[in-house]
Amino acid sequence: MFDSKRFLSTVTRKPGVYQMFDANGAVLYVGKAKNLRNRLSSYFRASGLTAKTMALVEKIADIEVTVTRSETEALVLEQSLIKSQRPPYNVMLKDDKGYPYIFLSSKDTYPRIAFHRGAKRKKGDYFGPFPNASSVRDSLNFLQKTFRIRSCEDSVFANRSRPCLQYQIERCTAPCVEYISPEDYRADVRHAQMFLKGKSDTILRELAQDMEAASEALEFEKAARLRDQIAALRRLQADQVAESGAADVDVLGVAVEGGLCCVHVLFIRQGRILGSRSYFPSEKLGLSGGELLSAFIPQFYLSAQRDVPRQILVSEPLEDQDVIQQALSADAGRDIAIVHKLRGNRATWVELAQQAASQNLQSRTASQQKLQGRFENLQEVLRLDELPERLECFDISHSSGEATVASCVVFDTGGAVKSDYRRFNIEGIQAGDDYAAMGQALKRRYTRLSSGEGRFPNILLIDGGKGQVSQAVDTLNGLGVTGVQIIGVAKGTTRKAGFETLHVVAENRELVLESDSPALHLIQQVRDEAHRFAITGHRQRRDKKRRESPLEGIPGVGPARRRALLHHFGGLQEIRKATVNEIAGVEGVSRKLAQDIYSALHHE
Repeated sequence: MFDSKRFLSTVTRKPGVYQMFDANGAVLYVGKAKNLRNRLSSYFRASGLTAKTMALVEKIADIEVTVTRSETEALVLEQSLIKSQRPPYNVMLKDDKGYPYIFLSSKDTYPRIAFHRGAKRKKGDYFGPFPNASSVRDSLNFLQKTFRIRSCEDSVFANRSRPCLQYQIERCTAPCVEYISPEDYRADVRHAQMFLKGKSDTILRELAQDMEAASEALEFEKAARLRDQIAALRRLQADQVAESGAADVDVLGVAVEGGLCCVHVLFIRQGRILGSRSYFPSEKLGLSGGELLSAFIPQFYLSAQRDVPRQILVSEPLEDQDVIQQALSADAGRDIAIVHKLRGNRATWVELAQQAASQNLQSRTASQQKLQGRFENLQEVLRLDELPERLECFDISHSSGEATVASCVVFDTGGAVKSDYRRFNIEGIQAGDDYAAMGQALKRRYTRLSSGEGRFPNILLIDGGKGQVSQAVDTLNGLGVTGVQIIGVAKGTTRKAGFETLHVVAENRELVLESDSPALHLIQQVRDEAHRFAITGHRQRRDKKRRESPLEGIPGVGPARRRALLHHFGGLQEIRKATVNEIAGVEGVSRKLAQDIYSALHHE
């Protein structure tokens, strides 16, 4: 039993961070405080605690505190600990990926426009961030149709001798074969830049003037193209009534209901809504909307490698708003303001975000209830004593034995746990041996779980028949893994959904469920996700292998020698035909290296 009185008598009143641990030493919760003693005392008062907070307090076996110089410093340290330790009672974001951008190169005579995610190393302009990849692709699609800027890779662009399909479908002006002058192309690029900066009205005025000038010069084809650009921009403006004004802001609306919560974010740049995204953070303490935003905002923005706008608009007031602003400003290197009281367009944006959060939370609640019912039905049909809270499913994908990949997907009562998904590149087996591939993937996965790298599932689904299931049983037995229910999912004779046979290893029985069974629907959902994840990984691995030059794997043949070889012979096929003496005649290639190159190319 944790002695709270004795502990509190030793705690300082300075700002800092506290970590709560259970009896096994696992961290339960990480928090920050302006006054550590006052904040920690609030957990142990006689009344006024919510049921969820009381459940946390009952599990506390130890508390550690770290004193900081300020509350702002405590906030930064708190977020670092939350992200590294992922305590179960903290607000947790499942998706912390960097956001995508539109990239427009600047060093080229004919700049390229493209999708970009990751570090901004290339020289050029980056527009965004966009909330997701589909938002970027929609914008790119509009820009290509309207301004016809090239999107091809530089290596493709440099080696074209005739226009590609993009020119044929009027999404590019074929600068690769100089069908457009550098001056006209730069004008299109400038208009695309202005559009991405929210200057559509200025573009429309310029295009109208250019159209009139083209008509007067009897350049009717050019005038028609400018007319189409004006029409496309006006249609887009008509669809964006709520996006008037010029601002770079993020707008956050929050909804909390029935133990679930949703934060909806509108991303607005240059007065245009680039897109939006809903987040459903894990939250176990019954926080209010304002408290949830106070926990969400630091985790969302601090050290997250995403651009932070100068203003963040919120639907609820934040109790520690000043501290969060200071931390965000220090992290971004410029002033960041969090604003609650709004009017005009900004009040409308907040209302939109709030409504979206409420609607998406209602949809999520209905989906969660449906998923919970499927898990309960699965417990019933498998005659389990407890509700299975975690499922894993494995699948194998390859093309005639090439580039074999195994997938592992994870589901819990909240749905897919994508952060726990894993892929395994299978090596060292006979091509097409699915049993060996399954055994290797399971061994690698459960060896790591046995070492404490993750949680064991209640149920392991194997997409396959008795052979695959036997392989799974042997592998887990060999690793000493117990307590995992193994279920084989075999397709029926028709190989259609709804006719699957389940092999229940623990009871040595086969089970065929009705096609409308909620338990079967859950199994199909998990199985299909494993199949999708495996196929995606296999295709990526196969395509990467096929894109690689056979010269890349030869020791001693770096980029310079590859270029020399290809330049000397004109292509890989000619190198294959060459003798050792001919290869050795290339500058920088010794006879020994020539022999290695010849052997490598003729060994395949």
